[in-house]
Amino acid sequence: MRTAAFTELVGPDGVGIVDEPTPEPGRKEAVVDVEACAINRHDLWILEGDSAMVDAADLPFVSGLDVAGVVASVGDDVTSVEPGDRVVLCPNETCRTCRFCREGPENLCENFSLYHGGLAESALVSADRLVSLPDSVDATTAAALPTAYMTAFHMLRRANVGPGDLVFVPGTTGGVGVASVQLVDVLGARTVGTSSSAAKLDQLEELGLDYIVEGTDIEEIRVAVREVGAPDAVLNHLGGPYTELGLDLLRHGGRMVVCGRTAGSRSEIDVPDLFLGHKHLIGSTMGTQLDLERLVDLVADGSLSPEIHETYPLEETGEAFAAMQDREHVGKIVVTA
Repeated sequence: MRTAAFTELVGPDGVGIVDEPTPEPGRKEAVVDVEACAINRHDLWILEGDSAMVDAADLPFVSGLDVAGVVASVGDDVTSVEPGDRVVLCPNETCRTCRFCREGPENLCENFSLYHGGLAESALVSADRLVSLPDSVDATTAAALPTAYMTAFHMLRRANVGPGDLVFVPGTTGGVGVASVQLVDVLGARTVGTSSSAAKLDQLEELGLDYIVEGTDIEEIRVAVREVGAPDAVLNHLGGPYTELGLDLLRHGGRMVVCGRTAGSRSEIDVPDLFLGHKHLIGSTMGTQLDLERLVDLVADGSLSPEIHETYPLEETGEAFAAMQDREHVGKIVVTA
């Protein structure tokens, strides 16, 4: 089978088409004929050599978390899916034995990790991580859901966002940002979002963004958001200086959920403001398989239509990562096999 493997950790030029043996499933595994696999900033960090989980000794490395396609074969002990089933993969990998695997939620697993291997014609996966797709949900749409939308959905649940709430989403045009805007709209809440691009913000308005703030200057953003109101929640996938900004803007008793570090892995906070304001600072990684199932249901009933920026064939995976690196897109970039 063909794979779009990382052969050098140098950015998009490090992707090459490498032939690998087609996998055979173990007892509890399934092989999926991949129809679509979305790419994420997580994959790009690996490709750029900015991830501790992969180094030169691991090359060639096949990344790709967000797999959708058709089950080709299953292991002897698999009863949850069968060949011919249309599926999307929940990319969570858990130990299945720790307290959080036993009691939930699973994404708190003490040995939590993520699946890699979707940028290929076939993917070997744990069969019980596959979620069935109804006929109304195509593979490209399904592949957009697991990382960005599942992460945003779980953050919204952690922040207890409900109808009428005001949600601040800095860096709205990233994958999690776009997903957040759309899901907040589904919940009947309101969003205020930021970007340096007026054109991107116009696109986000069409997807449900209620209040736009153009620019990246922290102080200018602070003033503009305050003119809208004090957010009930902040969904922060940027980290860095946006953590202090988000806490400062939150209403008394508000909640900020942090899931990323695109703007920096270190943040300073005003500790008195945190405790005197009874504010909540919450870390969150990915979501749960149940979250993904709920997202599939939202797509199936027409409540949610994930934004797809562009699709690329497997042999153009390097170009797909170059497009992500250029930051000119709004919505998900998906590789099709």
